[in-house]
Amino acid sequence: MPSAISTDVLIVGAGVAGLWLNARLQRLGYSTVLVERASLGGEQTIKSQGIIHGGIKYALHGSLTGASEAIADMPRRWREALAGSGELNLDKVRLLSDAHYLWSPGGLFGNVTGFFASKAMRGRVDQVKGEQLPPALQDRAFKGKVYRLAELVIDVPSLLANLAALAGDSLLAGEQIEPLREGDELVGLRVDGREIHAQRIVLSAGGGTAELLQALGLDQPAMQRRPLHMVLAKGPNLKPLYAHCLGGGPKPRITVTTHPGADGQWVWYLGGDLAEADGVAREPAAQIAAAQKEVASLLPWVDQSQLRWATLRVDRAEPAQSGQVRPDNAFLAEEQRLLVGWPTKLALAPDFADHVLAKLERDGIRPQAKPDLSSLPRPALGVPAWEQLLP
Repeated sequence: MPSAISTDVLIVGAGVAGLWLNARLQRLGYSTVLVERASLGGEQTIKSQGIIHGGIKYALHGSLTGASEAIADMPRRWREALAGSGELNLDKVRLLSDAHYLWSPGGLFGNVTGFFASKAMRGRVDQVKGEQLPPALQDRAFKGKVYRLAELVIDVPSLLANLAALAGDSLLAGEQIEPLREGDELVGLRVDGREIHAQRIVLSAGGGTAELLQALGLDQPAMQRRPLHMVLAKGPNLKPLYAHCLGGGPKPRITVTTHPGADGQWVWYLGGDLAEADGVAREPAAQIAAAQKEVASLLPWVDQSQLRWATLRVDRAEPAQSGQVRPDNAFLAEEQRLLVGWPTKLALAPDFADHVLAKLERDGIRPQAKPDLSSLPRPALGVPAWEQLLP
């Protein structure tokens, strides 16, 4: 039987939420164990587009919303971390683009144009032209307006590698997770037979959280899944593009991010409205055809003859909301020493950690002696979808 471990905080789920929280806690002197059943960030995190939203995409109807206000400070916090001067040192993370863009193929809509020019948006949205345009839009055939957002796009695989390095010996690969109780009180978890006692237990396992709650005999907080059917395109002639293309509604018609393949070719990762309701209902071949049609319509100068295509289904796991709407903020619920939550978006990982730290502070949880964890089996890093589907 493996020996027992005592730690300050036991975290289950090593996506961006668990890894960021783990690094924050370690930096503050807490001992931690971070358990992952599969690979680090290998589910929802590695499938994200890497956009550190500041909320502008939620203002496409012409006004700020609760979501856009809640997330507005995230780009600053991430930039500081990427510079090595923030709450974490993420200076090993590759920055794919210092800005994200909004583009309209035929001019922006009236109320949105006026809003973007308003005092509320000053410094957050700026129109760009000519050589300031993203490389993929620098074509004579392009006719439209482009706005530069004070947001950034990061390389998620390098983020996971940086956070894993900050984790040190605290990472534990574990498949079978069971409750560890003293009487009626949950005091830790049993992971592959190893007892781990903790002052607080955090479930941040994304889509796996519902199963973990069931194993603990709980049915709350409830979880919802909002599916996406993303599209990947890879070829030697693609140029970098990080942008939302505006449609006629409150959501981007299509969202494009560009990622480096191991073979040196660029990969376009396509989401937005394309990947939502109608896209989820399509079979892969039909979804690829829809994406090809969108690219031909919006970017007709792009030669598609050398592109290879694939699709990827993503289940965004979130706290249940009325009507399955998108949550505005990171979410955290508590049941005695158990904390359960979802960041709801990559950019909100710092906010999720804030919620947990606030609970520890409120309850007077202080760092104790750190156990020797050097012999723990360590989970592997997640592999990007484009390396699996379009090697």
